[in-house]
Amino acid sequence: MTNNYNFDLKEVPTFHAHQGVELLFVHEGKGTLIIDQTSYEVKAGSICIFQPYQLHHVQMELSEEAPFVRSIVHFEPSRYEPFLDHWPALKAFFKHINKGKLTSHIWYEEDLESLSSILSSLDGRLASLSKDQYMEEFSLFIVTLFRAFKLLWDKQHMHAPMRQEFRKPHQAERILEWLEKHYKEPLRLEQMSKDLHLSTYHLSHLFKECTGSSISDYLTAKRMQQAVLLLLSSDMAISFIAEEVGMTSSSYFCKTFKDYFGLPPYRYRKQWGNRNPDIAKF
Repeated sequence: MTNNYNFDLKEVPTFHAHQGVELLFVHEGKGTLIIDQTSYEVKAGSICIFQPYQLHHVQMELSEEAPFVRSIVHFEPSRYEPFLDHWPALKAFFKHINKGKLTSHIWYEEDLESLSSILSSLDGRLASLSKDQYMEEFSLFIVTLFRAFKLLWDKQHMHAPMRQEFRKPHQAERILEWLEKHYKEPLRLEQMSKDLHLSTYHLSHLFKECTGSSISDYLTAKRMQQAVLLLLSSDMAISFIAEEVGMTSSSYFCKTFKDYFGLPPYRYRKQWGNRNPDIAKF
């Protein structure tokens, strides 16, 4: 599934990660990517790959003269891998991007037109799709995108063949994975400590060191970002959204949301609700 937003989400953690795979295609702008303790230049033509729960940070140099224009594709690999069963080479590439030990998470292409046209094509069809058509449409999109993506990858990595070697996740990524599964619940460090076999002291200090954020601050940021998705993609009542993101007090949810985004939830929905939260141009 694709996720792009025309508006700013408050980034509390310096570093962050996602449950699924994220592909970032940069059309305009410049900045820096930090991933696996390595810094890379980000510029027009950059293609960036972020694997599940992989900590990363993108810092762009923003101004009216130098906007950041990008396309983002974010998806859960397990949902789409079965659709590639008829194409073994494409499926192997898909799994490599998801779990493989990549030699680099960024490379540069002078022309992203082949990928941009695929993204634009989906963008144009979304408005006419009913919800029961989404899965089929996105599955076809993923197959088409990865076919074009593999052609670029093979050209760029012809002297470095794929190796079926899986990367080992960092301990902080295991914490992020746990939070992803339990963010709707009250935070219980003791339970997290037991599940991950780490002391509560080690949990807190390791997470702070790796992400620049406390666990509680990160969890709040995660809940706020999830709340935005629900506000803009559903007609769910504010009180239900509060419960859905793990905040049982609706008034506290509204106050926290306003602190983050400058608007209470109902006004935020009114202002941004006409934007499609699934795909958009930055």
